[in-house]
Amino acid sequence: MGLLFGFSGILLNHRDIMKIPAAKMEQKEIQLPLPEPRPADPKAMAAWLGQTLNMDTDHARARREAGKVVTWNNTQIQQPSLWQITVRNPQRMMQAEYWEGNALVSVKHGEGNMFSVLTNLHKGTGLGVSWVLLADTLAGGLIVLSLTGTLLWTRLHGRRLAAAGLGLGSLSLTVFFALQAIGG
Repeated sequence: MGLLFGFSGILLNHRDIMKIPAAKMEQKEIQLPLPEPRPADPKAMAAWLGQTLNMDTDHARARREAGKVVTWNNTQIQQPSLWQITVRNPQRMMQAEYWEGNALVSVKHGEGNMFSVLTNLHKGTGLGVSWVLLADTLAGGLIVLSLTGTLLWTRLHGRRLAAAGLGLGSLSLTVFFALQAIGG
């Protein structure tokens, strides 16, 4: 797993400079007619789309934007509710948009190339908590390796220990001030 993260990290860092073919997502857009009776809410729509497109939609993000009055050509018009459903995993993406009352749902579906899959695995896109915890474990391991390597270098005495303390203290203050600048 560490090799996968390292390899994908290097590819991400150098994709512009070395002209590495970036992540490509081949997209298709289709209009699907809705069944009768129509799905009652975005979650039911996600379940129907999963069956129709043979895709796991258990972790779909479904959002309903309430209808509102909009001005179009100097005329007040009632805009219907908009349902948006998004499903992502490392290789595939599906986005559906449905205007309440319409007989069709618009679906964008994409399949990624191998670089796209590596990028999404590196970023944790569409993956569960276990993947995030695994990535955190790898990151924690790298932190421990760095700290223990520094302690071995210092041999726990003398000028090297003081230099490591100053370096670590400076790094900690830099991170603290950077976080303060971002947050406030």
